[in-house]
Amino acid sequence: MEPSEEQQDKRDKQLNYAMDLMRRLPPQNIEINVANLIDLCQDDEEDFDDFTGDLLSSIHQPLIVKVCPETNREYLASDYNRDLDSYRSPWSNKFDPPLQDASYPSDQLRKLEVQANEAFDVYRDLYYGGGLSSVYMWDTENGFAAAVFLKKTNEKNATDKSSWDSIHIFEVENKGRNVLYKLTSTITLYIVSSNKDMGNMNLSGSLTRYTESEFSNQEHIGNLGRMVEGMEFNMRNTLQEIYFGKTRNIVNELRSIASLQDEKKKMLFTKDLMNRLKKN
Repeated sequence: MEPSEEQQDKRDKQLNYAMDLMRRLPPQNIEINVANLIDLCQDDEEDFDDFTGDLLSSIHQPLIVKVCPETNREYLASDYNRDLDSYRSPWSNKFDPPLQDASYPSDQLRKLEVQANEAFDVYRDLYYGGGLSSVYMWDTENGFAAAVFLKKTNEKNATDKSSWDSIHIFEVENKGRNVLYKLTSTITLYIVSSNKDMGNMNLSGSLTRYTESEFSNQEHIGNLGRMVEGMEFNMRNTLQEIYFGKTRNIVNELRSIASLQDEKKKMLFTKDLMNRLKKN
């Protein structure tokens, strides 16, 4: 049964409030935060089921590292390569655990998927110097869709760790002689550190951007690569300016490296200099 206008309005408000709150919570605790939000909003069973589905489809969960049992290679898993409780490996094209009647990309698209995984593995090595990458593709009515995942973590111990997740979702549509690429990218970053000199630090956040480009050729690997490279470059600069730049400014305002006595001498010198200039 279709929801009434009042129920739909209530559901939209709940989702907007939940998404606004999730943007302000630490991304490393996203699974716990989503579960708490779902528990908080289950006031009506019918609305609760709809709200849960909308919320889970709107929030990117952290990328999971799994191992392909056939090739023994690690890959990144998310809802985009999941069917029920099984995940499809980009290396063997098989689900783990094995799944009957599962959906697979067409033979032609699978060949493109293999080439994309090889290309982005080189991209990952050049730009990240480690980490993992995985690419998944599936057929659509007017073309195909693709998910490009990149992840790098550095975990020395429980109090000193960091993680970078890049999720790039493509919609590729054939427009006659041209091809339209729609890209939605989300980067999730967190840095957690604790020591005696600095104390506790938790710098985290996420950023989502959208762009689209139309090309006159069907060199899909090259087009996907150029768009991911350009998007990540712009988003890295934004993250550096927002998170690191503003954090540095705040720290510089709150804490001075020079001693209080030196600061007083500077203020007295400035005051004396201003008085002399006024007299002249």
